[in-house]
Amino acid sequence: MEMIDKTVGAFLDEVARKYPDHDAVVYPIEGIRYTYAEFNEMCNRIARGLMAIGVRKGEHVSIWATNRVEWLLLQFATAKIGAVLVTVNTNYKVYELEYLLKQSDTESFFLIDGFKDVDYVKTLYRLVPELRESEPGKVKSERLKRLRRVVYIGDKPAPKGMLHWSQLLELSEEVSEEEFLQRQSSLDVHDVVNMQYTSGTTGFPKGVQLTHYNILNNGKAIGDCMNFTTKDRLCIPVPLFHCFGCVLGVMACVTHASTMVPVDYFRPKWVLEALSKERCTAIHGVPTMFIAVLGHPDFDKYDLSNLRTGIMAGSTCPTEVMKAAINRMGVREITSAYGQTEASPVITQTRTTDPVDIRITTVGRVLPSVEAKIVDVETRQEVPAGVQGEVCTRGYHVMKGYYNMPEATAQVIDEDGWLYTGDLGVQTEDGYFTITGRAKDMIIRGGENIYPREIEEFLYTHPSISDVQVVGVPDANYGEEIMAFVCLKEGHSCTEEEIQQYVKENMARHKVPRYVRFVTEYPTTASGKVQKYKLREMGVELLRLHDETRVETA
Repeated sequence: MEMIDKTVGAFLDEVARKYPDHDAVVYPIEGIRYTYAEFNEMCNRIARGLMAIGVRKGEHVSIWATNRVEWLLLQFATAKIGAVLVTVNTNYKVYELEYLLKQSDTESFFLIDGFKDVDYVKTLYRLVPELRESEPGKVKSERLKRLRRVVYIGDKPAPKGMLHWSQLLELSEEVSEEEFLQRQSSLDVHDVVNMQYTSGTTGFPKGVQLTHYNILNNGKAIGDCMNFTTKDRLCIPVPLFHCFGCVLGVMACVTHASTMVPVDYFRPKWVLEALSKERCTAIHGVPTMFIAVLGHPDFDKYDLSNLRTGIMAGSTCPTEVMKAAINRMGVREITSAYGQTEASPVITQTRTTDPVDIRITTVGRVLPSVEAKIVDVETRQEVPAGVQGEVCTRGYHVMKGYYNMPEATAQVIDEDGWLYTGDLGVQTEDGYFTITGRAKDMIIRGGENIYPREIEEFLYTHPSISDVQVVGVPDANYGEEIMAFVCLKEGHSCTEEEIQQYVKENMARHKVPRYVRFVTEYPTTASGKVQKYKLREMGVELLRLHDETRVETA
């Protein structure tokens, strides 16, 4: 593959020149439609608006929103002026939001009204009470010392202390074309353009720093694996705040001048409507999304005859779900991909030309210009084909590092540039990979990476809990569910529901333990270390999850 040596903004400019009248973005339900020329012009206007409100090169700009068109516009507008877009999980609550905004040194924050059970505006006022009395664009916060400006995305007037999205368009006139182009031309392809928070394999969430070069080239390779052209139209129901949305979706489309058809947030009916109305040729999703779409009562009423390809990934893909997607949805050329945010994100992917059984049972071969190997977990020596070990990768796609966490970066990237994924896998003689488990105790629930320690640390703040251990247990729908083994303080009592509610009120819903069991001790090694794998086995026994452990996956 010939590498793209352009910034994200410069590349979009080029696509807009070559295919000005081609559909770039379509929201069929909202009635929004931009050609590439129109989309690029809007991105330029927002970019100049950002400059007008004082956003500097290298500044961290966070966005807390669903897959609205403003999200996409901000992704390219920040890239054009050298700002770093920090993506915020739409399910976050106050505990997680405060951590992210502090750790990322966010200076500009974009948000919508809220999503599901979280009122974003109220949550921010709780964190930044000074905002109500602040002049818009001149925030001074005691808790979030770097925060300077908050921008509201929505149809209503901006809440107190916030600028309104529409003001960016008005203020853009204050920045000349010359100033804007001068800023854009000063950027380097190896500058950080995107920062995503991932639980990774150890510790608290870390800001993964990805460059223009990382995500453009990874997106190009991903689209190549699906044979994307200007004729393809991709339905994107996966969240843009994950790499699945903003790289496997957005960058795969833009690098092939394909059409993006995002869904504001996942609803099976909305997905079916988008696929049918816009004659989509491709769809991305985690297995649970495909299961929900296939199970919709009106599934047979929609015309999916244009569907050809897409990606099923994000968590282990049950082979029966892949077969159903091929046979019932018509995605006969569907692919599976494997990677992690630190690899921007795809390491391996099947190709449309691979035999069906390969596409169903493996996660494919390495992408062009990417290296991968399987090593012994203890010795880090490469193992032969057919032997399980940890998946490692090296190449252009490896992140620049975790933001302000050099020690954590050094733990996962060695002196030779190899990224240690923490995932266990096996490679065949002909180069195909299967993922068999994890070397660490991270949980993957429905495509969301969850690190147990983060939940444990929060649960330690509960007045009745003396100790807690969180593990993943198998689940037929989500791949894994969260189980908490809790030791209570002497003389205290508590219920499973109380603990679940405590987490629900303060953390994203996908981090709420599905199961809680009260214990008085944990299985330990001779040195006293808790044996989490034994707790997982206990969970399988207690909950009788033996059938779920036998679900066949790639």
